[in-house]
Amino acid sequence: MFASRLLSNTARQFVRRGIATSQTTNMPAKVGDRLPNVPLMENNPGNKVNLEEIFRNKKGILFAVPGAFTPTCHKTHLPGYVEDYDKLKAKGVEVIACVSVNDPFVMEAWGENSGATGKIRMLADPQAEFTKALEMDFDASGPLGNVRSKRYSMVVVDSVIKAINVEPDNVGATCSLSNSIVNQL
Repeated sequence: MFASRLLSNTARQFVRRGIATSQTTNMPAKVGDRLPNVPLMENNPGNKVNLEEIFRNKKGILFAVPGAFTPTCHKTHLPGYVEDYDKLKAKGVEVIACVSVNDPFVMEAWGENSGATGKIRMLADPQAEFTKALEMDFDASGPLGNVRSKRYSMVVVDSVIKAINVEPDNVGATCSLSNSIVNQL
């Protein structure tokens, strides 16, 4: 499952360069996969949470953004989920979580600033461990300084991915928006 997806950086380089190794290549998250058991942070570094546990026995939405307070994330992506909160709850959604490769203080401030408090769990993945376990990482070192998460959304039921929408260019905002995922519930 996800454990087989985790390769060392050296092994990833060999695979990317086309050098044959005995290890398998990483595969992006797909429908039917369980969420990885990787801790994230909520509000502060001491408050570790696990999405596999948060979504256990629940129906929910997980979405990820390349960066808190970045233009598309701040003006379009997160606000859509905040605005559609009641509509999503009416469709049986019990939990909505947002993940970004940021620190927990930034994620908490972004949630407060955006009106997400009490609606959307704002989760930090500071070392991109969760993001890499899903194979949803990309190199954004130019504009954002380091590895970031691709923009995606997923319907999760009992910690299993039931639908997934990954932006083709990693950062656009079309298929991963709240108004797109509502039809998949």
